[in-house]
Amino acid sequence: MKQGRGTTSFHPISSILSSLLLFLSLSGSAHAYKNYTVGDSLGWFDNTQNSNVNYQKWADTKKFTLGDFLIFNTDTNHSVVQTYNFTTYKECDYDDAQDKDTTQWSASDPSNTQTHPVTVAIPLMKEGTTYFFSGDYDGDQCRSGQHFQINVTYGEGLPKSLKAPEDAPSPANAVAGDDDSAPDTIVPSNFNHPKTEETDDDDKASDKQNSTSFSVSLSAQLHLVLLGTLLFFL
Repeated sequence: MKQGRGTTSFHPISSILSSLLLFLSLSGSAHAYKNYTVGDSLGWFDNTQNSNVNYQKWADTKKFTLGDFLIFNTDTNHSVVQTYNFTTYKECDYDDAQDKDTTQWSASDPSNTQTHPVTVAIPLMKEGTTYFFSGDYDGDQCRSGQHFQINVTYGEGLPKSLKAPEDAPSPANAVAGDDDSAPDTIVPSNFNHPKTEETDDDDKASDKQNSTSFSVSLSAQLHLVLLGTLLFFL
């Protein structure tokens, strides 16, 4: 007596529904603007003060996009320099840097015998490679591990709170130089107030409206697909 082989039934409707649910779950995920604390609990210091720091290793585990903030927890004996110029970064020296590609966000005071905690918030305003280092003591802190580079992608783009007219004030303590270099990084007057929510009120309203429109449109398309599928198999 022959034994019949078991058969597996295939339900095309279930397959389509599963695909649509997967599409919805992927489409619904959105990037949130983030604040990254550089070095996490180790703060922003050189290897002579904290031998465990490895800022490049820390940065390599993150995904940075426009509108994110880097938070540097350091002291008045260490500085924060941002540059788009690889030569400036490699030499750990911003004395000859251009003011449109290099910014000193926090200047140290090595002559002061007392150090004080400093927190510096830097918005990511430009796509591409960005370099950070401490330029104090003729670059010794930079050469002692206080440096890293990141790649900034577009993400959701700059939020409205970080967009500013061309006559907006420049970052504090910009490095002087000539004007024939990279485009300006324009930072609004509230640049030192990192975002604690995903978006500001205007952005939230806009995102909510866009999300609602997307949901309605997607819901209509989903109903049409399901209706067509049911009619096909009836």
